[in-house]
Amino acid sequence: MRSNLFQRIIGFAAFAVFVAVLASGVYTFGFRSGVDQLAQRGRSDLALASDRLTSELQSFRELASLIVDHPVTERVLGGGTAGEVLSRIADKTGALEIAISRINGQEIAVARGNAVRDDSRPGFQRAMDGALGVDHLYSDRFGRRVFIFTAPVFSRSGPVIGAVAVTVDIEMIEASWRGDRPAVFFTDDESVVFVSNRSELVFRSQSGDILSAVSTDDYRAGDIGPFFNYATRQIAGHEVWDIDGGRYLPAEALHITLPLPTVGLVGEALVDISPARQIAGLQAAAAAALVLAFGAMLYLATLRRLTLAEANRKLEGRVLERTAELEAVATDLRHEVEERKAAEARLKKAQDDLVQAGKLSALGQMSAGISHELNQPLMAIRSFAENAEMFLERGKPEKAAQNLDRISELARRMGRIIKNLRAFARQENEPLADVDLGSAIEATLEMAAAKAHHERAQITWRGLDAPIKVRAGEVRLQQVLLNLISNAIDAQEGQEAKQVEIHVVHASRVVVSIRDHGPGIDEPEKIFDPFYSTKKVGAAEGMGLGLSISYGLVQSFGGAIRGRNHPDGGAVFTIELDAAKEQGEP
Repeated sequence: MRSNLFQRIIGFAAFAVFVAVLASGVYTFGFRSGVDQLAQRGRSDLALASDRLTSELQSFRELASLIVDHPVTERVLGGGTAGEVLSRIADKTGALEIAISRINGQEIAVARGNAVRDDSRPGFQRAMDGALGVDHLYSDRFGRRVFIFTAPVFSRSGPVIGAVAVTVDIEMIEASWRGDRPAVFFTDDESVVFVSNRSELVFRSQSGDILSAVSTDDYRAGDIGPFFNYATRQIAGHEVWDIDGGRYLPAEALHITLPLPTVGLVGEALVDISPARQIAGLQAAAAAALVLAFGAMLYLATLRRLTLAEANRKLEGRVLERTAELEAVATDLRHEVEERKAAEARLKKAQDDLVQAGKLSALGQMSAGISHELNQPLMAIRSFAENAEMFLERGKPEKAAQNLDRISELARRMGRIIKNLRAFARQENEPLADVDLGSAIEATLEMAAAKAHHERAQITWRGLDAPIKVRAGEVRLQQVLLNLISNAIDAQEGQEAKQVEIHVVHASRVVVSIRDHGPGIDEPEKIFDPFYSTKKVGAAEGMGLGLSISYGLVQSFGGAIRGRNHPDGGAVFTIELDAAKEQGEP
């Protein structure tokens, strides 16, 4: 008994050590992976902040170059005045100051304040050499940190005769991103922080000798302070700072740098790595909990092995009984599945019959117009035939030939009408295919021409500039178009001027819109419900199934159909269809 207890204690201790080692490994791996991800995101954030700073400064750099070519610059250097031009430019661009100077550094025109003499800046000296100069410093003149872009002004003969200086307020640029994460700061060649989204970092020097950092005239000695105390170490190949920087700086942070030679600064970021520790801790805890749970389950499984063996023997008998019951249930389910399939087949046939009935109903409604469309050519054929016979008797075969040509054209017209009607009346069971949309609309308009003529309705359709093919069934698409055109004509019943407009737009999908100028739709949300109709109750065309059938047909194409009131009056129905893929398109 004691031996078994000792073995269990040893086993528990070994398992606890294994769990601890596993959790430590998971924590280390998760923390390193998290630090890598934070470093990658930090580099992206630092690059974004750097691009943001340089792009805003670049606009003022370009402004200096543009003012050089402005007529006011030549006028000022020639002894004239600038008037309010520089002030207006400064107000519109947000520049702190714009000044035009002579080669001795004397400012002869300024946008704001008083003119001074300043030829000691390196940027000004660079401009006197014919290049674009840039300075960053704390300006006693303005009492703030500034960037100054100085562009040389060349005379027409060549030498430099002056300079244009554009002064930028750094605090104005910082205002829009102060407090953003991560903490970002930009240091100069003297390791002094000049720009930052944390105000407590500005004018802090990372140089060990602060006096060397303030030996230039760019800062006042009282402005420069030591950087916060920090210690560096390496984690997963990344530099990490342990910094005592107050509540707004992370105590443990990745240090990332990015040189910015265009503005003479180095971008630096401090990315808090506490989220990586938290996630790694959660991962380690989850792994330990999972292993502990697995161990507990394994231990319980061992204890219950004998009990389960006995229970299994009992279950085997019950399984045999339940197997017989399940086989009977499976047989019933197979019968039910077969019945459902039969019901679905009947429903599909009923839907097809309903669609066919809708097409035949439409043909029935158009029968009077169709007979008129066929009767006119027949009467004309009879008249042309009698005239041809008369011309032949009079010895005028060329006149008879003209009448025969007209008879042939009328016969082709009748054949085309009958062909469209036969194609429309047949029951289409073909799968989706590439359908020429323009041809489908033209065929539909020929079938609807009789009704439009009878109702004195004008159908506006300008055709397509180029062929457009869509995924649909040709006959079913014509049925939808014919139903919408017929409804548009019926919606204007009683109006003297009836107009139907058809437009096609080819964007991400092909959209066909059919608009009428009737009274509009009272309940747009119900127009596609079965048996919903705005026509007179009891009328042959008022059963309310046309739009419901059209909705189902468009859905079967993978498209969409919508109806709404047009802002200028009337109703507009739109059909959205997928465009056919071009050859070679995936």
